[in-house]
Amino acid sequence: MYLYPVWVRLWHLLNAVLIVILIITGISMQYTGKAESAMLVGFARAVKWHNIAAILLIFNYVFFVVGNFMTGNGKYYRIGKRNFFSDLLKQMKYYSWGMFKGEKHPFPVSLENKFNPLQRISYVLAMYVALPLVIISGLGLLFPETVINRFFGVSGLIITDILHITMGFCLSVFLLVHIYTCTLGRKPFSLFRGIITGYHESDEE
Repeated sequence: MYLYPVWVRLWHLLNAVLIVILIITGISMQYTGKAESAMLVGFARAVKWHNIAAILLIFNYVFFVVGNFMTGNGKYYRIGKRNFFSDLLKQMKYYSWGMFKGEKHPFPVSLENKFNPLQRISYVLAMYVALPLVIISGLGLLFPETVINRFFGVSGLIITDILHITMGFCLSVFLLVHIYTCTLGRKPFSLFRGIITGYHESDEE
C-alpha cells in the first residue's frame, strides 16, 4: 500500500539528517573545547554547524506543518477521545509481550490509520510539543536579547537553556525508540524500505 508520499519522504530524510547533526553538535558544545575526536567536533565548529542545521530545521518544520495542513497527512496526527486510554493500554500490552508471543497487531497499518495509538501520541508530543519548544528556545539562545532577563528570580537565559537541553534530550530518546520500533515490521528492514519507496509492507502479507 502506498502510504508515504514523496513530500513526506523528503521531509523525513532531511529531518533525520538535521536531528542527528544537532545531537552530535549539541553534545560537542557541552563536552569539548578546541579538541576534536571521531564522534565529537570542536566547540567553534559545533556552534557553526548547530546553528546552520537549526535554521534548516526551522524551514523543514514549517514545510512539515504546511504539508500536513494542506494534505490528508495531517489526519494521522489527530487524537480521538473515544477509547483513547483503552487503546493505549492495548498497544502497550502488545509491545510488552503480545508481539513476543506471535499475536497479531491490534492496530494494523491502513490508509485510515498510519500510526497505532502509542505512536500517534508520541509523534504528536514530539512534533507538536517538543520540537516547537526546541526551536523557540533555540532561537532564544541564538538571539539572547529576546529572552526575558529574569523569571521568578532565575535568569531567563538559564531557563531557556535548560528547556532547550531537556527537549533536545527528549527528542534524542524519541529518535532511539523510533529507530527500534522501525525494526518491528514484517521484516527488520521493511519499515525502513517503506519510507524510501513509499510503499508499506503489511504484516499480513
